[in-house]
Order: sequence, then C-alpha cells, then structure tokens
Amino acid sequence: LLLFTATCAALLALLFVDFIESWVTSMRLNTVVEPHAGVIPPQSVPPTRPEEFLLMPSPLVCQRAKPYLITMVTSAPANQRARQAIRDTWGGEVEVRGLRVMTLFMVGVASDPGLAKLLIEEARERGDLIQGRFLDSYSNLTLKTLSMLGWGRRFCPQAHFMAKVDDDVLFNPSALLHFLNKSRNPYEQGDLYLGRVHLHVAPDRDPDSKHYLPSGAYPASVFPDYCSGTAYVLSRSALLKISLAASASPLSTPLPPEDVFVGLCARTAGVLPSHCPLFSGGPAVPYGRCCYQAMVSIHRISPREMLHYWAEVHSSAPCSWLSLRASLGVCKVRAMLGSALGLEQGL
Repeated sequence: LLLFTATCAALLALLFVDFIESWVTSMRLNTVVEPHAGVIPPQSVPPTRPEEFLLMPSPLVCQRAKPYLITMVTSAPANQRARQAIRDTWGGEVEVRGLRVMTLFMVGVASDPGLAKLLIEEARERGDLIQGRFLDSYSNLTLKTLSMLGWGRRFCPQAHFMAKVDDDVLFNPSALLHFLNKSRNPYEQGDLYLGRVHLHVAPDRDPDSKHYLPSGAYPASVFPDYCSGTAYVLSRSALLKISLAASASPLSTPLPPEDVFVGLCARTAGVLPSHCPLFSGGPAVPYGRCCYQAMVSIHRISPREMLHYWAEVHSSAPCSWLSLRASLGVCKVRAMLGSALGLEQGL
C-alpha cells in the first residue's frame, strides 16, 4: 500500500511539476518594494525619435499591423542564419489564436563595413530590422535593451504585450497567449514582467569574468529578483514604467548584465517579476514534441535545430492534455537531474 501511494504521488508530481515549481519559486520571491520605488515622471525622459535609430521599419508599422503581441529579438549583426530561421518558423506568424502578432529584430552597429552593408540590404529586403546607435558588442547588451524598450514605448503603443527574445531561442507565441488568456490575473490592465525568475543572485566580483561587476558599480550583495534575459514578456504598463526608469537611471561602468539591469529598473519602477515555469533560462532543454508544444521558450537552439523542431512540433495534431502534462514533467525532471549532476543548467 505504501509503495502504491508513493507511486501515485510521484506520478501526480510528474504531471504537475510546473505548478509545483511555480509555487516553490513564488514562496522564495522577494516581494518587498523599496519605499522610493515608483513611476519616473515622464517629463524627465527625452522622447524617442526616429533619428536615434540608423535602421528601422516605417514608424507606422505598428499602427498598420495593430499587433496584440510584438516580439523584439535581440540579435548580433552577423547572425543572419539565426534571424532567417526565426522568420521561417515562429517569427513568420502574423496571427496566433485569433490575435495579431509581429516580430522585429534589434541590432547594433557592426564593426565590419562589409557586414554593415549586408545589414542595410537585409533591412531593405525584409523590413524587420531596428538598428540602434551603439556598437554591437557583449558589453553593450544593456544599451541594446535600452534601445529596444525605447522603440517599443514610442513606436508600438498599440501592442498589449512586448516579448524580448534572444535569437537562439525557440519561442512559442501560441503557448504564451494560451498562458496569458487562461490566467486569472488581468495582465492587460496591470503590470506584468513575466519569465523565468532568477532568485537572490549575487554580483560577480571576479575581475576575469565577463560578468564582472565591481562593488563601486553595484555595492549591494545581491541583485533584486529578475527574469532571465533569454526571454521575458512585459505588459504595456510595465514596459512604460521600466522604460522610463531605464532612461532616467544613471549607467554604471561597467554596465550590469542586461537582464539584471531590467530587473533593477523594474524594482525602481515598482514592478515585480512573475515566474512562469514554461520559460527556460538555461541550455539544452531535452527535446520532446509535446513538451516543446507546451513551453513558451527554449534557449540555446541552433538555426538548424529551430527549423527541425518547429516542423516536427507542428507536423501532427496537438498533444492531448495527458501527453502534454507527462512530456512536460519528464522534460523538467530530466533537466533537473542534469543540473543536479552538473551536466546542464536546469530549465
């Protein structure tokens, strides 16, 4: 009887592992907002103008398309194959669950003149590139996010939600919209900063690390909780508050990592992150057709894998509720085991 009970409990836990993860994470979230937190007055922030961007679609692109969800993909100038794989898969969708969606790419300035010319040709041919006035480098990822937030705030007021996604992420707008629509919280009317929340992360004080942040740039011993930069979603009101806080925030040298910076601005603006177990925040989520149907984002996917997985996931009918729950549970457990064994970072 004890063995039977334990087996049943294990199977139930497997089927609802994402709910358990959400509950555990929400218990650990720091929900205390600093007393000075609040909305930065808009008059203190200069408006975003088209001339701040070297390349961009028509300023009326959102007005014409009226997207419910706009996805901004941060991409390096040289990553043409990744951008094309996204266009050929999830980024090529214009309507999902009866709602308009749109995908654009955010890049910086290429140091190679030949690559800069290719970007101009790509922008002219595709009409989906936004290029900010900053050198595209790892250390400038925070500037890329600042440009992305500013562009979304100014040129896409019609969008109810904006997703920020890296170009090595298999994103699933259908799973995201399903999650948002079935949630009881009226996200459209309130602040939403949704993704995989990183809890109680300490700054990297190692001078040899690419994430090095000296105490002079950030004196506190731990960052506010923040969403993984691989993929996160902002409601319109959260985008406005975080973008205004970001524009008004003094930038340290070196800059904090971009996802940490967004988390800091969110905390300043009084916007708390929400954890969703359907976002991945690390490498190598084990493949399962039904699991990938349920996940909103899967990180570290090559262009070839993206084309293959997308085709396979959509090659047959949607998975049943039980198949989906079981596959998601197995996916999660395999990732957790890999993390525990030191093989992978967990889901």
